Amino acid sequence: MNPSLGKLMTEQQNPRTIGIDDMTAEQILRAIHEEDRTVPAAVERCIPEIARAVEAITESFGSGGRLLYAGAGTSGRLGILDASECPPTYGSDPDQVVGLIAGGSRAIQQAVEGAEDNPELGRQDIREHQVSERDVVVGIAASGRTPYVLGAMQEAGERGAIVVGISNNPDSEMSQFAAIMIEAVTGPEAVLGSTRMKAGTAQKLILNMLTTASMIRSGKVYRNLMVDMQATNEKLALRARRLIQLATDADDDTVEQAYIASGGHVKTAIVMILLQVDAHSAAELLQNNEGFVRQTIEHSV
Repeated sequence: MNPSLGKLMTEQQNPRTIGIDDMTAEQILRAIHEEDRTVPAAVERCIPEIARAVEAITESFGSGGRLLYAGAGTSGRLGILDASECPPTYGSDPDQVVGLIAGGSRAIQQAVEGAEDNPELGRQDIREHQVSERDVVVGIAASGRTPYVLGAMQEAGERGAIVVGISNNPDSEMSQFAAIMIEAVTGPEAVLGSTRMKAGTAQKLILNMLTTASMIRSGKVYRNLMVDMQATNEKLALRARRLIQLATDADDDTVEQAYIASGGHVKTAIVMILLQVDAHSAAELLQNNEGFVRQTIEHSV
C-alpha cells in the first residue's frame, strides 16, 4: 500500500456518503448532486490563475503557438474532448489545440495498463510534438502527481514552453513544474477515489474556460456569437446564417446573398452587411484588423 495515496484529498472517504450503498436510486442521485453542487465554488476560487493561463494561451496563439493538454485516464480524455471541439466551434486549425493521453489513441476508449506510470512516455509525447517556447502545455491530473503528466510538464518546461498545471489536490507535485498552477480542490468523491466525478467535472469546467476565453480573446467571437465556426453540415449551415442575422438584423434575403458571396464565411458576411461592402473588401478589412469583427466595424465607421 502506498501511504502517500491516503494523504490526497481526492482519496479521502466522504463522510456524507458512507451509507450510499444502502440508499434508494433517488437518494443516491440526490447525494451525488449535493456533492456536484460544490464544484463551481472550487473552480471560482481558481479564476485568477485560470485568467493568467488564458493570457498565456492567447499570447501563444498570437505568435503562432499551440495549446497542448497532457493527461491520463479521465483527465486525458477530457483534454482530447476539449481539443477536438475547437475546430468546429471556432474554425481553429486542428493542430492549434492538441490533446495528449498516456497510452495514445487506444487509451481514449480503454485503459492502457502502466502507461500513466511512465514519465518518459510523457516526455516522449512532448518531444514528438516538437513543443517549443511558443507553446503552452497544460498538465491535467486529479492527484497532481501522475508520472506521465509530470514527465510531459518537465520536458515542456525544459523546452521553454509555458507550463500550466490543473490538479484537484493542494500543494501537489505538479506545482514544481508549473509556471501557473490551478488547484481546484473538490474534496472527497461520493465514491472514494472515483475522480471522474467531482474532480473530472471541475477539470471540464476549467478546460471550457481556457479554450473559450482564449478563442474570444483571439477574435473568434463577435458579441457572444461564434463567428468563426465551420458549417460542415446542414445544421451548422443553418446556424451560420442565423449568426449572421443575429449580428446584423438583416432580412433573410440579405443574409443569404452575403452567406453565398462570402463562401459561407460568417465573419466576412457580417462585415459585408454592416459596412455595405463586397466580399473581397470585407475579407481585406478583417485581415487588417487581425480577424476581429468588432475592431473591423469600429475602425471603419
